[in-house]
Amino acid sequence: MKAMPAGFQGKQASLLKATIYAQSDIYRQAIGFSFITSLLVLAPTIFMMQVYDRVVNSRSTTTLIALLVCVMGVYLLMEVLEVVRGRLLQQAGWRIDEALRATLHDAAFEASLRHGMATTQALSDLRTLREFSASSAVTAMMDLPSSLIFLALVSLISPWLGVMSLVGAVVQVVIGYSTEKKTMPALTEANQAAISAQGYASGVLRNSQVISSMGFKLPIYKIWLARQRHFLAMQAKASDTAGTNSAASKFIQTMQSSMILGVSCWLTVKGMLLGGGGMMIVASTLGGRVLTPLVQVIAQWRLIVNTRDAYRRLDTMLEMAPQQRNAMPLPAPEGRLSVEALVAGAPGSNLPILRGINFGLAPGETLMIIGPSASGKTTLARLLMGIWPALSGKVRLDSADIHAWTKSELGPHLGYLPQNVELFEGTLAENIARFGDIDMEQVRAATELVGLSAMAESLPQGFDTRIGEDGANLSGGQRQRVGLARAIYGNPRFILLDEPNSSLDEAGEQALMNTLMRLKEKKCTTIVITHRTSVLPAADKLLMIRDGQVAAFGPRDDVLNALRKSAAQNTAESAPQLVAGAV
Repeated sequence: MKAMPAGFQGKQASLLKATIYAQSDIYRQAIGFSFITSLLVLAPTIFMMQVYDRVVNSRSTTTLIALLVCVMGVYLLMEVLEVVRGRLLQQAGWRIDEALRATLHDAAFEASLRHGMATTQALSDLRTLREFSASSAVTAMMDLPSSLIFLALVSLISPWLGVMSLVGAVVQVVIGYSTEKKTMPALTEANQAAISAQGYASGVLRNSQVISSMGFKLPIYKIWLARQRHFLAMQAKASDTAGTNSAASKFIQTMQSSMILGVSCWLTVKGMLLGGGGMMIVASTLGGRVLTPLVQVIAQWRLIVNTRDAYRRLDTMLEMAPQQRNAMPLPAPEGRLSVEALVAGAPGSNLPILRGINFGLAPGETLMIIGPSASGKTTLARLLMGIWPALSGKVRLDSADIHAWTKSELGPHLGYLPQNVELFEGTLAENIARFGDIDMEQVRAATELVGLSAMAESLPQGFDTRIGEDGANLSGGQRQRVGLARAIYGNPRFILLDEPNSSLDEAGEQALMNTLMRLKEKKCTTIVITHRTSVLPAADKLLMIRDGQVAAFGPRDDVLNALRKSAAQNTAESAPQLVAGAV
């Protein structure tokens, strides 16, 4: 990237400006071609004048052919320059896209991860910016400097004609300003309403089975329709204003050309304009060219406002993008986990969900986390995986802060099965292998370990069978087992399973128990969050969370005995139920 002016340096928020500025060489070339093309637009007028002056009077066919060859050559040159300019601007747009797409993808991913802003709007905004780069609005802006040259030429022909052209240009600027003031708020609101309606519709489609089964499609449709109507109303309001102003702008351009021609004729009759009829035509053509770029800009105002809104959203998103850290590579973890005075809440909130969590695990130990619903177990899981940041305290894996550890470096050594299993469109093998290079030996080992081999072999194309979006072609239990196979693929050193048996039958639970015992043999540090007691025999330690705090932690049998004694002190009759409820 070329050197930036001082005002552009030193801020992550200026990345978008810096990226656009890096294309300045291309834009300068395009402006140069625009200037040449604008001057060549006068070729038809000059050709007409030469035909009247040279051909009509001399009746020379040779002169006519020569003039035709020249003007056709000019037309061809204009087209070539237009194509070259268009390709240059398209190249600039693609370079901007290429420079920003990875950063924006990461920023959108982080926004979804940390702030719950699951949206692809940033990528749509980048497409808007890329397409705007080669749009007629940009070429019209590049033609604006040539308007000053045409205005100067008209003024040289006659100061009166120059004043008329200037007045027309001022009126066009006023129309443009009025268009901005009247349409910008409506278009901005329309864009926001469109994003809201689209996001709501996406959420509805993701939950279509629930909506259909319980029959509340109509009220959901009404909510979406209200948002859609608001978007259409704002868009119609902005379009009406922009359309009226665009029509007025074209009317003034057409009228001015005729007015300049009429005044030129009057000046010629009065002997105040030299050159006769030919100069009248030149003055009329130049006067019209003064206004042409302004008219085109006003006609494209809606696109300009949409692009400006997209630019602002992109700038905000890039400001939120995480800074790239050139951290020293760390050795592969052994699986030693240490949680130190952990206080945490949902991203963007200072309200703590977890308070003062402390515990540790040696490499190869298996921990079961139990506790009532809404006690903070899933929040703790996200902290342990380095997904969410802590308000205070640390989660350390082999003495390194797991949240700060580069995810692409640490990821292969971690396994995670979330409470809601998330699978992706692709083959069974791709999902298990985390969409990296597929090691079929490890894929088969993972599926065998979780008891999925028979199901995989029964599929039409085996491991190459496409499982559909979010694993739609699989049952709930099968999705959970595929997620478990993905978690243990590649022999990670630290694995966390959040409710891994919630969708499993008795055979699935037995397979899960076997998996946990095999992981223990491999000295893999494993944490299981569960409400069921069937996997307790695999646990070395037990952690009970209640109201966001550690209620009990230690060796499995010690914690269970403590829970039984605590329950017995309350009431002997309810002790079994209390213990079962706790675990």
